[in-house]
Amino acid sequence: MAEDDNNSAIREELPILYRDEYIVVVDKPSGLLVHRSEVDRHETRFAIQILRDQIGQWVWPAHRLDRGTSGILLFALSQEIAGQLGRQFEAGSVSKRYLAVVRGIPPTAGSIDHPLTRQRERHEFVGEQSSHEAQSALTHYRRLAEIELPFAVDRYPSSRYALLELDPQTGRKHQLRRHLKHIAHPIIGDATHGKGIHNRFFAEHFGCQRMLLACTQLDFDHPMDARRMQINAPVSGEFAATLAQLGWATPDQ
Repeated sequence: MAEDDNNSAIREELPILYRDEYIVVVDKPSGLLVHRSEVDRHETRFAIQILRDQIGQWVWPAHRLDRGTSGILLFALSQEIAGQLGRQFEAGSVSKRYLAVVRGIPPTAGSIDHPLTRQRERHEFVGEQSSHEAQSALTHYRRLAEIELPFAVDRYPSSRYALLELDPQTGRKHQLRRHLKHIAHPIIGDATHGKGIHNRFFAEHFGCQRMLLACTQLDFDHPMDARRMQINAPVSGEFAATLAQLGWATPDQ
């Protein structure tokens, strides 16, 4: 019995932001996969499994967040509800808001309208009818804060960074990370689309080991009564600590 108690005491749990009999919304930490992937076949921790064990029910993810991205993750408690929510995402009626720290200082506000080629999993089946053409992709952004630090991280005597609010209008794979790389303002901590020298600077100078991208707001229609839901999750942990070290207040939700 003592062994069971110990296992229960150390069992990982996810912060639940909202729950009813049809859906559950959690705050996913950075570094956690949503579900099993061929890309990370040796990983043993998944949001689906953790949440299923936590609430004692099967769950179905309505959308995805990259492993390094933290924030709001919506699950359905039945396949039927998952399908209804999935259709909302496909129709573009779900609104998502992200926060990101990027290299450089982009304009005060703008839009990135840049098609993206489809990125597939290594072992994903590709049928004859599958298209390899780039898909339309649109992201709006707004600059919330900026800073110039007296450190020659790259080839300049100082280094500049900005905090952005991101509003993706489409849902392409790695859209925000790829779009920000496209405009030469990659996200700090992004090992694939970012710039290693700046990632290392944030790790060494601010103690930040994660990608600085988080989903902080999700708006959708409740699948049963169509009321508009708005879920908020302020940044925390390393993300919040890094903002504080930069002298930036955590944005109001």
